[in-house]
Amino acid sequence: MPTIADNLALVRDRIAAATRRCGRPTSSVRLVAVSKGQSVAAIAQAYAAGQRDFGENRVQEALAKQPDAPPGIVWHMIGHVQVNKAKQVPGLFQFVHSVDSVRLLETLDRHAVAAGRTLDVLLQANLSGESSKAGVRDTAGLEPLLAAALICRALRPVGLMTIPDPAGSEAQTRAVFRRLREALERLRVACGAGQIFRELSMGMSHDYEWAIAEGATLVRIGTAIFGPRPVAEGRGPGAPLTQGP
Repeated sequence: MPTIADNLALVRDRIAAATRRCGRPTSSVRLVAVSKGQSVAAIAQAYAAGQRDFGENRVQEALAKQPDAPPGIVWHMIGHVQVNKAKQVPGLFQFVHSVDSVRLLETLDRHAVAAGRTLDVLLQANLSGESSKAGVRDTAGLEPLLAAALICRALRPVGLMTIPDPAGSEAQTRAVFRRLREALERLRVACGAGQIFRELSMGMSHDYEWAIAEGATLVRIGTAIFGPRPVAEGRGPGAPLTQGP
């Protein structure tokens, strides 16, 4: 049975092949191992295989796991952030991929200033229009959101994120990824965001190669590395935690 290290090696090989196919350096894509619902032991195995970027969906789960996780991890918040949980985010994460409102921007900024931290944030777009997903529904709504992010004191807007409909075809999924890339290019000009605003967080276990072909710089991969998320009976820091949608 393949180990987490085996799975990571395969994912890295496929990322390298995907970047070669579109004439990009492999270093242009950053792999975020999605550890939501996985144990600290599983994170440690991926860490031992050289993985340093990990993604979590919930503040409470990150709080439970981080004290026992290996040092030097770059933590990414990839799930929706509730405003009432935002105070804890600057102390736990370096990246937030899921900012979708001015209110959340302002709340994160206030708490980051108070904590003396800087957060790299990505603005989430819901381009497939699914009611179950957060994110700005129209790319036109991203411009005022970026303008608000650019005047924050402790937030650095670095790019955009999206999650397409998992039931979509390759053509439909790639069209969503392409729209996000085009939005990024327009926003860099319209808002004068400069070189810092260049990240595209898009692509998961089932579609990351398509995302890379359309310009992804951050891919969020869980199942292909860790396997299906286990459901825990206990809630100890070494035990996997239950993860909702």
